[in-house]
Amino acid sequence: MSGQTIGVIGAGLMGHGIAYLLAVAGHTVRVYDPSAEWRKTMPERLESARALLDGDPALLARISSHEQLAPAMQDVSFVFEAAPEKLPLKQQLFAELEGLTAPDTILASNSSAIPSTRIGEKLRHRGRVIGTHFWNPPHLVPLVEVTQNEFTSAEAVQKTMALLRDAGRKPVHVKKDIPGFVGNRLQHALKREAIALIAAGVCDADTIDEVVKSGFGARMAVLGPMEQTDLVGVDLTLDIQNTLMADLDRGTEPTRLIKDLVAQGKLGMRTGEGFRKWTPQSADAVRERLRRFLAEQAKARG
Repeated sequence: MSGQTIGVIGAGLMGHGIAYLLAVAGHTVRVYDPSAEWRKTMPERLESARALLDGDPALLARISSHEQLAPAMQDVSFVFEAAPEKLPLKQQLFAELEGLTAPDTILASNSSAIPSTRIGEKLRHRGRVIGTHFWNPPHLVPLVEVTQNEFTSAEAVQKTMALLRDAGRKPVHVKKDIPGFVGNRLQHALKREAIALIAAGVCDADTIDEVVKSGFGARMAVLGPMEQTDLVGVDLTLDIQNTLMADLDRGTEPTRLIKDLVAQGKLGMRTGEGFRKWTPQSADAVRERLRRFLAEQAKARG
């Protein structure tokens, strides 16, 4: 699958990482972003990724940045869209892409939650529209959720899975185009219960994080929830659910606690406070700890 020309929309956090991993796989990558600032800083961020992973400096020559969409998308075989999570913007970009690319060019959206059905609903050739949810940072986290919608062709699924597998990712096939796909639904089910526990005064944010990191999180990289269920026994899981399920949070909208934090401007690390208080130094320490851990995992995978 190497040697293709691939377009990426967005030079930001996700886009530059997607471009990097595709360049490592031997592809020529053209990155479109209307922001001069994102284009200007992209080489530095690409070099940081390369240095972290001990990559060949020559591979960065395969990546170029573009101010205009049309020249960036000329004769590409795939497009990976990593624009902001705004449905009208994504729909507009896909409408433009339909006129700029060949009918068999696969148009993939990296949306974290928006179904590709909605993103491509105004296109004529809907069989080539697919969801590819990379996890942040995409050049370090191997999972990609490849989500087909009711119009996506089997060929588009097969080609996308093959491209990503060849690039060293771990693509999984999500067969129904539902909001949040699989990963974010699981992640936000955990967050819903975690925030509800804090709101109820059961524990604080430090306790939640310690329970996850030092408890079940310590084994989740090698033992998924369904493997763990079979390991301990489905009958034991049923016994636990008979006691627990009725007591879990079943809210259908964000909790008052998280709404209040946002209203107060307590948005997390970038504002100095969210569920925890942060200094620039403590926030940077967490980012670096995560970055180094994921890099070591990526190197171990080869």
